[in-house]
This record gives sequence, C-alpha cells and structure tokens, in this order.
Amino acid sequence: MKKPVLVITCGDVNGIGPEILVKALAHPEIYSFCMPIVLGDKTALEEIRLSGVDTLPFVKVTTVEEATALREGIPVCDAGFPAPPRQPGVMDPEAGRCATEWIKEAVRWCIAGEVAGMVTCPISKECMQRAGYPYTGHTSLIADMTQSPDYRMCLFTETMRIAHITAHASLENAVKAVRKPRIVKSIQIAHDALRRMGFTAPRIAVAGLNPHAGEAGVFGREELEEIMPAIEECVAAGIHCTGPYPPDTVFRRMYDGEFDLVVAMYHDQGHIPLKLIAMDEGVNVTLGIPIVRTSVDHGTAYDIAGKGVAREASLCAALHLAAQLNAFETATIKPSA
Repeated sequence: MKKPVLVITCGDVNGIGPEILVKALAHPEIYSFCMPIVLGDKTALEEIRLSGVDTLPFVKVTTVEEATALREGIPVCDAGFPAPPRQPGVMDPEAGRCATEWIKEAVRWCIAGEVAGMVTCPISKECMQRAGYPYTGHTSLIADMTQSPDYRMCLFTETMRIAHITAHASLENAVKAVRKPRIVKSIQIAHDALRRMGFTAPRIAVAGLNPHAGEAGVFGREELEEIMPAIEECVAAGIHCTGPYPPDTVFRRMYDGEFDLVVAMYHDQGHIPLKLIAMDEGVNVTLGIPIVRTSVDHGTAYDIAGKGVAREASLCAALHLAAQLNAFETATIKPSA
C-alpha cells in the first residue's frame, strides 16, 4: 500500500521545533508508514543533526514533486522564507514570520492534494502576532485558509481522546458557548473522526460544565437545558453518546477504558487531565476542516530550546495519527527516552 506524503512544518526555529523534528526523523519506523517532507530551514536542522542526532542528511528542494522524487536524504523546502540565524530561546518576529509562511504553504499543498496531510511543530502565538499576522495560532489560520468556521481542537493519545467544544476562548466566552447546536456539532465531528480511525461503534461521553454535572440544576442549568438535549439529539441520530458526566471523574473513566472519547466543555477542562497523564504522548488534531492536520500538544518551550533535552514523543505520535487518519497502514512508534 502506498505510503501517505506528510508535510511537517518546522515551527519557530528558536523554540524546540527543529530539535524534536530532527529527533523524530531519526526513528526508522517513521518511514515505514509515511513519506515526510519538511517545510522549514535546512540550516537550522543541519545544526541539530551535526550536533549528534543520527538522521539522514537534509536536502533542499523547491516543490513537492522534487521532494517525492528524491532517492536519498530528507527533503526540506523553505517556500522562499529562509529563517534568520537560530537564537534558541529568543522571541524573534522574523522567525515567527517564517514559521507562519511555512504553515501557509503546507495548507496550500494539502488543499491542492499534493500531500496527504500536515503535521506541525510548535510556534509562539505572541511571536506570530508580533510578525503582523491576525491569528491566535495554527488552528485559526488553517481554518481561515480552508474556509472552515466550525472546527474543533482535540487531543488524542492511545488511552485518552478529548474533543473541546471551544478552544482558545476566555472562560467567560467559553461558558457562553455551551449551547445545544455547538455541542451537537462537536459530538458529530468527534464521532466521524473515530470512525475514520477504525472505531466501528465509538463510545462518546459528554462532560458536564458545572461541578457534579450541575447536580440536577442545583449548581447550574446548562446540563439540563443545553447538554442533555444535545446528547438526546445525537442518540436519536444513531450516535452512541452518554452523559453529562461530572467532569472530575469522566476523564479517569475514559482512561480506564469505559469510553473512547470525551467531549469537554472548554479548553482547560480537557487539557489538564490529558497533560497530567500523557503530556509527552498527546497529539493535537484539528477536526472539522477538509484536510488532515495534527500537531504536538506542547509549545515552543523557549526555556529549554537549544539544550538538547526536548522530547520528540508527541511529534512521533502526531505523525502516526496523521497517517492513521489517511487510512493507511501504520507502525507503532516507540520514542527514545
């Protein structure tokens, strides 16, 4: 079976993106289930490779066609935006500009069908905005370019999968968004993603918003007036979903195998339990867009950039999931310690 071509964006060269990318591409297993192309800066990647990471040499290319025709080495394209000299830990708007333009080129390749999906290394949202871009990160940029107003941020691991009805919103605005139509759409998007991953009858749990899932209206009425009606509508449509469950127990129940995915009511409700249990293995996947996009579940980590200690496990898992979402055979990645 033909392996999917996946484009990996390098992220902010002053963060840990280049390091985890080079380390991930040193795993032979990666090449058993995908053909990677890097959008980034060859010089920055070579600096890390030459410092002791045993990977194939990087080869500069200008097109996807040239990359897929390459017989030796790992293709790297800068899309006309070579990065400034690497300064680990320094927030440089020019580095943010290059990182953003690499993302935009990756989206264009995906839309054109030149690649099967994109996998992104971390960027700094502040740096992105200092460079003059009006976005709050990867997801809003990709949603804008793909004309996808109804997207969802999700975090996946082997044992925990969480879809959020909102992502980067203030807590005040996140609570206002807990409405039946948005919850229904979130459940539908999550269900479709699980089916694509091979779950024949996905078991979806829906978290409550309030303590104890509202305690029958004592601590809030969102569960009675918005969440439960959304669940009932999805059940009537043939989706196996239950709840609303108390947020302080439902994630543990998923981890123990009772559910395949939990729909969380806001960003931190879902992020905290997953990052507590599986910080290194989590994958950020954007659902509700017409292309495959996965990412690491962590940031640029400027504080450890350049020290050689960043771990590549999340990026390896993101590559694995991107290939899986393309319905190709995949291999199990065992990242190095």
